[in-house]
Amino acid sequence: MQKRRLGNSGLHITPIGIGAWAIGGGGWSGSMGPQNDADSIPAIHAALEQGVNWVDTAALYGLGHSERMVARALKGRTPRPYLFTKCERVWDSQGRIGACLKAESIRRECEDSLRRLEVDVIDLYQIHWPEPDEDMEEGWTELVRLQQAGKVRFIGVSNLSVSQMKRAQAIAPITSLQPPYSLVTREIEADILPYAKENNIGVIVYSPMSAGLLTGAMTRERVANFTAEDWRKNLPNFQEPLLSRNLELVESPARDRQPAWENTGGSSHRLDRGTSRRHGGDCRISQYEASFRHHRSGDVPVGPQRNHGTRRSPEPATRCLKPRAKAIDNPALAGEHLG
Repeated sequence: MQKRRLGNSGLHITPIGIGAWAIGGGGWSGSMGPQNDADSIPAIHAALEQGVNWVDTAALYGLGHSERMVARALKGRTPRPYLFTKCERVWDSQGRIGACLKAESIRRECEDSLRRLEVDVIDLYQIHWPEPDEDMEEGWTELVRLQQAGKVRFIGVSNLSVSQMKRAQAIAPITSLQPPYSLVTREIEADILPYAKENNIGVIVYSPMSAGLLTGAMTRERVANFTAEDWRKNLPNFQEPLLSRNLELVESPARDRQPAWENTGGSSHRLDRGTSRRHGGDCRISQYEASFRHHRSGDVPVGPQRNHGTRRSPEPATRCLKPRAKAIDNPALAGEHLG
């Protein structure tokens, strides 16, 4: 599998990575519902056997459970893939999630992630969300210190605007940015992707299949049967009128209509029943989506992964929780693995 250098780092990553959001399982506010751990580990192994060489997770996913599952999946594997994880989202013993970019919290979170992942160094450590905004410089400065201390190899950010990236760049170079990007989520094309390209910031996008919406496996019935805790129920793209439009993009002939994304720049291609006529009608929408991102990315190294954390504005009372509680093990994890 081809590899691309990630920004200013020495990491050469495959264009597709393993996103470990869903394997965090249920029992937390950003969940996609209960998952079967027995399915998650073979899924990671299958991706590695196809040549994928990086895994992206976060402390937030399953309140630490995802990081522990990744560690289990990689135990004894050689060569070991690159490990990417994130900080800034914290939680208390009740599972209430908060946001904190204070240096002390970042240091504690890093040590917790190292312990859960069972490694001595994290290949890429990222700020999950720039919240609270007023503490962003303090948090980014602490990531620089962790890099200097050898706890992490490279440092990146996720979900930052151009103005926020400029503030971070004034302190230290950003190795990578992780924003959402798909056929139906294209806001970053206006200014974020150009800025990343101009400043040699690698881009690894999340939700490239729009949280499963563009895979061809999503239906109205499946959306209607999402579990009560599945955060996707609250996303506009999974609600009407956008749900019908998005499913039509995957399912319906495009011969007599122009997709909303068709003339937004770059090449224009029509789809027919989930296939791309550009490739002789033998390419599913999910494959076309990957081709779209590769074409649109230009020279910016875009490494799409499946899943990511969700943005929920924390209550003021849960910001910078002290002391930060250890992750809560949830023995009731069960169900279909959606990753």
